[in-house]
Amino acid sequence: MAGKRFDIEIIAAPSILGLRPTGVQDLAKTLLAAGLAGRLQVELPVREVQTLNDFYNKERDPQTHCLNPALIREFSLILGKEVNTVINSGRFAFILGGDCSILIGIMAALKRIGSYGLIFIDAHADFYEPEKSTTGEVADMDLAIVTGRGPAILTNIHDLQPYVKDEHVIHIGQRDIEEAMGFGSRDIRETIIKCFSMADIEERGIEKVMADTLLHAHQLPVESFWIHFDTDVLADDINPAVEYHLPGGLSFSQLEYILQNLLMSVNIAGISVTIYNPSFDPDRKIARNIVESLGRAFDV
Repeated sequence: MAGKRFDIEIIAAPSILGLRPTGVQDLAKTLLAAGLAGRLQVELPVREVQTLNDFYNKERDPQTHCLNPALIREFSLILGKEVNTVINSGRFAFILGGDCSILIGIMAALKRIGSYGLIFIDAHADFYEPEKSTTGEVADMDLAIVTGRGPAILTNIHDLQPYVKDEHVIHIGQRDIEEAMGFGSRDIRETIIKCFSMADIEERGIEKVMADTLLHAHQLPVESFWIHFDTDVLADDINPAVEYHLPGGLSFSQLEYILQNLLMSVNIAGISVTIYNPSFDPDRKIARNIVESLGRAFDV
């Protein structure tokens, strides 16, 4: 990737409306304090998105079976304006969550301005229907929602349902297949979403999986892609600072290989980083490792 540079603008969007206020809301400020902006050579000030975290309600909405659907919609509109501003200016949007529900505002905003695909790098499918989720957390169902599955208050912002078509989504790194099926989640593999699970990576090797990923991405009729990176895709022993734990996962070198290949070979509009919880990382070693890994991925 030598010589390729990105005009990055960071957006801090620390919403936990789709999860719980137990620490993930500090992801952005912790990674920034660990030197992320400097490591990525970002010169612009960070865009701070107003959150509605103070209004968090732990009770499920009786109509949608989701936590905080109206607040998430409102936050999505706020975040979407910032996303559109950055993308329309020609810059690379680097969004720090928060939980995975921030993806709703991102993909709805992108749908307003063009045709975008989604590369979803996550240990989980995030494909629950609200009534099947044991928690009602929208972070359990964000991929389902952005592909048009779920309550209209979240799936049809600006009358744009779906924000991304199934055939324009690539999922990498899932390792909750057995758990998700046990809880009655839809099986993402039964859709036309292109899936490369953690088992695929272990069996075939990261190089072959990425070659197939790039081949598929290049065939899709979209103008650009968004990368969603949930840090729980990393192996639990190197990143236990997450809400839900699963054995196995990517190494930092595998993550960097994936991101480097995508950034070098595919038109990428931006990336969202979610779920890292600093409350489980008291000495901030994991934060520093994530910052260094992202820095190496962006070759700066």
